[in-house]
Amino acid sequence: MESNKKSSTVKPMIIGLIVSIITIIVIFKLTETKVTWKIIFQADWRFLLLALFLHFLFWFFWGVRLKQLTSMLKAEIPLGYALEISIASTFLAAITPSSAGGEPLRIKMLSDKIPLGSATAVVLAERLLDAIFFVVALVIFLAISGFATKFGFDVGAIFSICLIGFLLFLYLIVKDERNIERLSNWIYSKLKRFGEDKASRIANRVKEESLMFREALVDMLKNPFGRVALSILYTALIWFPEFLVPSAVLLALNQDPAILLSITAQFILVIVSLIPLTPGSSGIAEAGMVYLYSKFVPQAVLGVLVAIWRFVTYYTNIFVGFIVNVKLLKSKYLD
Repeated sequence: MESNKKSSTVKPMIIGLIVSIITIIVIFKLTETKVTWKIIFQADWRFLLLALFLHFLFWFFWGVRLKQLTSMLKAEIPLGYALEISIASTFLAAITPSSAGGEPLRIKMLSDKIPLGSATAVVLAERLLDAIFFVVALVIFLAISGFATKFGFDVGAIFSICLIGFLLFLYLIVKDERNIERLSNWIYSKLKRFGEDKASRIANRVKEESLMFREALVDMLKNPFGRVALSILYTALIWFPEFLVPSAVLLALNQDPAILLSITAQFILVIVSLIPLTPGSSGIAEAGMVYLYSKFVPQAVLGVLVAIWRFVTYYTNIFVGFIVNVKLLKSKYLD
């Protein structure tokens, strides 16, 4: 059993790394290799350290926001534990399609400290804050950067439609508690052919957790606007340092950081990376990076930029996240 669990984790991690590395090798082959290696050897290590620090800020403020959202439900978790949750979840996000594995782990780790329904509400609030931030910020940056590609507008439009549908679902749950009963009955009707007892247990569990989730969501909405605004601020502090990583890498390569264009491209790239095809969106992220950055970055720099950016924002999630997960498992189950 233990070996099967280990295999189910290691296999997607290896697949993600292999796809990413192969994609980067292809990108190197398509660029001016001689000039590329010259740029690597002349890179300014101070800006490379800055890129790593910016990614650390991404982890840190994610933990800060997690702690703050939990406090909105009148519960408290230590900042150190919140930081462990944020780093540990980036590991599972890096080895699952569309980064879907991070949320279940955050819910599980939070539910060790607070009720499961509340933990689900916190993680869902995170995703809601991110989605609203992406839509609003993408529109603003497309306008002020001049990076008005049809691709960017298409991505923003599709993401906005999905967000509206999600908000409508939450509204129906909060508006009328009976909608949860209807959802439970619908689940039972779909599952009863597999066994009425099993269908009933699942439907009742969904109903119980949904009611707890609704209660936690309502409690969150009752918080003063100042606390909600603080959550929005933390959301910006999570993503802007992460989106500045490519600019720091460009500075290390003695290139124009193109901050506005780079941040706009990152917004588009994050949304595109939600496509559930490969672990950690390996291949999709690298190819998307080349397509978007080829519009304002010299071809000779693209391969190096993508390789370093992926190392800072993806490979570190795997390596550091794996260490944190092992530490947590050891302290919880072995000690």
